[in-house]
Amino acid sequence: MRHLKLALTTALVGALSATTLSAQDLRIALQSDADVLDPDQSRTFVGRIVYASMCDKLVDITPELEIIPQLATEWEYSSDGKSLKMTLREGVVFHDGTPFNAEAVAANINRSQTLEESRRKSELSSVTGTEVLSEFEIRFDLKAQDATLLAQFADRAGMMVSPTAAEAAGANFGLNPVCSGPFSFDQRVAQDRIVLKRFPDYWNAGAISFDSVTFLPIPDTTVRLANLQSGDIDMLERLAATDLTQAEGDAGINVQSAVSLGYQGITINVNNSDKGGAWGDDKRLRQALSYALDREAINQVVFEGAFAPGNQPFPPNSPWYDTDHPVPARDVEKAKALLAEAGYPDGIDLDVQVPNTTVPLQLMQVVQSMATEAGIRINITSKEFATLLADQSAGEYQASQIGWSGRVDPDGNIHQFMTTDGGINDSKYSNPEVDNLLNAARVSTDLAVRKQSYDAARDILIDEMPIVYLYHQTWIWALDSSIKGFTPYPDGMIRLEGVTKE
Repeated sequence: MRHLKLALTTALVGALSATTLSAQDLRIALQSDADVLDPDQSRTFVGRIVYASMCDKLVDITPELEIIPQLATEWEYSSDGKSLKMTLREGVVFHDGTPFNAEAVAANINRSQTLEESRRKSELSSVTGTEVLSEFEIRFDLKAQDATLLAQFADRAGMMVSPTAAEAAGANFGLNPVCSGPFSFDQRVAQDRIVLKRFPDYWNAGAISFDSVTFLPIPDTTVRLANLQSGDIDMLERLAATDLTQAEGDAGINVQSAVSLGYQGITINVNNSDKGGAWGDDKRLRQALSYALDREAINQVVFEGAFAPGNQPFPPNSPWYDTDHPVPARDVEKAKALLAEAGYPDGIDLDVQVPNTTVPLQLMQVVQSMATEAGIRINITSKEFATLLADQSAGEYQASQIGWSGRVDPDGNIHQFMTTDGGINDSKYSNPEVDNLLNAARVSTDLAVRKQSYDAARDILIDEMPIVYLYHQTWIWALDSSIKGFTPYPDGMIRLEGVTKE
């Protein structure tokens, strides 16, 4: 009887363990809440993290930044580079049961290019049309060669949504997004959580170990880490550099990192409404702000030396970095002279909106202190990130501390921010010469020719300075030690294929 009881107890424990394992929820803390959950309309970094679990793309990347198949299995450019043919993965369905095929891809490209609210228009501006060749073959016709197109398809421009759901919802698609990724949308409570549930018909379902994923916006870095240490979350993105020592000293936490492709800086409202004032009218003020800052000191004080000082959209270790314009040393006297030359010998005020999260606020307090010594009086306004973005898009700001997570192709870090009709050109900066140079860099497939175009554009932009670049961060994730199989990527995304929880 004792052996029977033991066997029954063992079987019960095994059944409970199996039940627990089959109903696992992965809880991930985000630095902020995502904006609208529509790949065509959205722009937040954390939104892209949610999409990585919900919306598959035509292609993806490796940690080494190689383009690899996802929804497209093969691709080939024509001999003249003016068309791209893709073979699509068979057996894929969207979360609402709509089949994924060439017609669906064509509908997605059309939506990205024609939806009034779409931010993907400039990313797909080279595409003049699509041709459905068969159920699983499609051709993209291009106005000219486009060296950036595959990289665009590895991001939001390549995220496929259900044409059925998109047509029915229109601009409200983000309220109930329908994609084809490993998890489908379940519910959202603004500023509280986004819940996704396992999609049983996912084409690569065998690589997924969780029944649901819950994303929790927790702006305070200290609170995020405390939640991880208490077991309330399983993973957090963007561990603060100041918390790195504490996290690495905890045996229950695993720390992973990857060098970012992007940057952080201060965007000045050059011509997006009249809110920019003198700061938008006179480049000497923007130059003065740059000279007032000690970027290496910012890196040491705020980030304990973990990041890289920067003054361009590309980090100093990037092959696209323009070595003719190295990170400038701080020069307070030069900053004062520029202010006086612009007509402000007694100094000038600058209103900067900042995300209401720990690190940006710490950063801007240091920037504020440095700028004061040059006569620039910075007034900091803290805002929830989605609100900050909305105000920035509407031109309701003078300056904004904001960054960019970076893209595989250099075009993704500069074109849409600096060209006249760029989808994320919130400063409304416009220079026809810069437009021509950045458009030329898109067309050529010769890396040396592209580099010349970017360098020539940098010669202009380093002078006119619509964005004052500050630093390039390192992505740092902290995970409960029970999480296995996580791979850090330079784009900062959290890919859950192969990730398990013991």
